[in-house]
Amino acid sequence: MVLFDTHAHLHFEEFDADRPLVLERARGAGVRRFLTIGIDVETSRSAVALAEAEADCFAAVGLHPHEASKGTDATWIAFRQLAASPKVVALGEMGLDFFRNLSPRDEQVRAFRRQIRLARELGKPILIHCREAHAEVLVILQEEGARELGGIMHCFSGDAEFAKACLELGFLISIAGPVTYPNARKLPEVVRAVPQDRLVLETDCPYLPPQPHRGQRNEPAYLTHTARRVADLLGLTLEEVAEVTTASACRLLAIPPP
Repeated sequence: MVLFDTHAHLHFEEFDADRPLVLERARGAGVRRFLTIGIDVETSRSAVALAEAEADCFAAVGLHPHEASKGTDATWIAFRQLAASPKVVALGEMGLDFFRNLSPRDEQVRAFRRQIRLARELGKPILIHCREAHAEVLVILQEEGARELGGIMHCFSGDAEFAKACLELGFLISIAGPVTYPNARKLPEVVRAVPQDRLVLETDCPYLPPQPHRGQRNEPAYLTHTARRVADLLGLTLEEVAEVTTASACRLLAIPPP
């Protein structure tokens, strides 16, 4: 079994004390590909450094909507330079978060559009954060020609109708730990509605641990819980889910399969 954690923050300080052990546990659990994600220039640099140090780790660079107000011309120059590394396979995470609104909405929109345009220049797929802004995200993706790039709807939180609209734009749907929660309602429906080869898996670690680890720091080894829940929903084996989701992620990100 080979799993791909398509959205992690392994370079964050929460892993500073035991990062080698975290990676060892993940590999022992069958996770053989990791995509570690920047949320601003500093963390994007750290993501690239980790990816360059670990053969099975890859990176994405971007400005999270929470950090959108930090975006300057120097930010986009830095991202362009970082993206020159062969281990940078996507831009993001980018998008809109109208739930917490930690940056003004107009600045979130500007940063989102700017990053899609940069991704178009660089020819890389994009990783989308979307919370309480589904309609607005779709409009921007359509207007900015994101269909030509493709990407991943990170930690999908919409319904089956929104998933269909994202699929029509060429995006993959990423399922995270919340699908294992007892109160999950929409996510099981989404998993069943999306074609199997358009699903990918993630932890979003250190956040959103699956049900058996609620209240703990999340880590890539726990991806097996999410994969097992998806397998149950689809009537597949864990190995079948691992195979199809890993293949889809590797294909989108132009990463050699394990």
